Amino acid sequence: MNKEDDMKDVELNEMDQEKLPMTGETPTGTEKNGSVKVKVPEDTEVKFTGLSKEELMKVAGTAGWVRTRLLLLVLFWLGWVGMLAGAIVIIVQAPRCKPIPEMNWWNEGLLYQISDVNAFSDNGLKGVEEKLDYLSQMKVKGLVLGPIHTVQADQPNTLELTSINPDFGSEYELTSLLERAHRKGISIVLDLTPNYEGVSVWFNSAANVAERLKKACVYWLSKGVDGIILSHLDDIVNTEAWPSIQSIFNQTEETKKTALMGSVTGLPVDEVSLLLNRSGVDLLLTELADPAESGVRQAQAIQTLYSGHLQTSLGWSLRGRSRGSPAVPVRLFHTLLFTLPGTPVFSAGDEIGLKAGEKIQAMWDFESEAEDANVTAKAVQEERTTVRDFFKALSDLKGKERSLLHGEYVRLYSSATSLAFLRLWDQSERFLIALNWGNDSVTMKLTNSDLPAQAQVRLTTDAVNLAVDHKVSVEKLELGPKQAVLLSYPYPG
Repeated sequence: MNKEDDMKDVELNEMDQEKLPMTGETPTGTEKNGSVKVKVPEDTEVKFTGLSKEELMKVAGTAGWVRTRLLLLVLFWLGWVGMLAGAIVIIVQAPRCKPIPEMNWWNEGLLYQISDVNAFSDNGLKGVEEKLDYLSQMKVKGLVLGPIHTVQADQPNTLELTSINPDFGSEYELTSLLERAHRKGISIVLDLTPNYEGVSVWFNSAANVAERLKKACVYWLSKGVDGIILSHLDDIVNTEAWPSIQSIFNQTEETKKTALMGSVTGLPVDEVSLLLNRSGVDLLLTELADPAESGVRQAQAIQTLYSGHLQTSLGWSLRGRSRGSPAVPVRLFHTLLFTLPGTPVFSAGDEIGLKAGEKIQAMWDFESEAEDANVTAKAVQEERTTVRDFFKALSDLKGKERSLLHGEYVRLYSSATSLAFLRLWDQSERFLIALNWGNDSVTMKLTNSDLPAQAQVRLTTDAVNLAVDHKVSVEKLELGPKQAVLLSYPYPG
């Protein structure tokens, strides 16, 4: 073959390659890489099908797997029994919670007395209803109204215990007040003291009006009133009608108990204790001695009543109208009543520190903006706002802290001008209350197995030396003149 023939063969081969498909397939279906034909085999997917049922049963029946399953089963039950035993030990060794004592609505917060509904509001009973939002903010649990019945002073023939004096409102307005108060969780108590404007509240003979009083109790309870309170209880208790009056209040609805309450004035503490036993009232309102008097006497009176009676039957107020006087700083007065074992009872205006002789209407006037130029008015407004905020804070604590609601009372210290005590309940937070109404500072040496080295300030009248939320030493508690402090500390375990 000559050179020309060789050149022709090369050209023909190149032309043949150009005519091949772009896929690289040859006419015979084989793949071509350049001028070399390569056939690539397809991948074969391998699938794992696992063991068949027969194979599994065969493996599971072997001695090794049988021992393994048995061992795992034994370990499971041993672990379960161990956890159960541990739980039982924890439950047995854990301190048991004390059962909560039976509480009624008059034990759950403060009672608020409105003796003169017209002085409290321009619209009588309707005006009281208009102030229910305000009373709810103060955490009032019971509202003591009146007396509002019809009577002329010292004239028993004019006494109508089942009718409302038109000067105060109507029965329709009382019903409206009851309905709205109940929706807000506030109970209503009527004061049925007969001759409330006369010389003798029982017309010199409680027996003469006892039957009319009995009928009045039945009447007002049927109208939805939650309780009745009687002043000078010692006079009516000695009448033959008293047991039948008591029986009216024992026949109550299952869902809500009505209350028979009484108040006494000026009786020695031993006589108050005897009266509480003899009367069987649900709540006896007792006036504390003026804190300006001996703190030792104050402490003894509290201890006597607390040790001899359920605290659910004890109500406390301050003697006379001495609130706001220099001898009784108003916030000290609030601290004492809110932290004693029992129910605190306040008169309208106490929450802002109205002084004796001031009109109750002043408690609404101070809410309006005082002129900037009137420095005195603004100072009074600021002071009363501070006092009311302090009152609200105490009321809130009283309503939610078990130690303050129904805890034990433990006296720690008392002197001529000061008093300190604990309120404890089971595993709940503890409270230490210290008050000094004297003119000099006092250092209280406090000892009790429950006391820690330090406690936290919760509320104070002396924000400079005893700032809220700060920790202070309780072994030697220093308290300035006319000051009070409320401390707390956790259950020591």
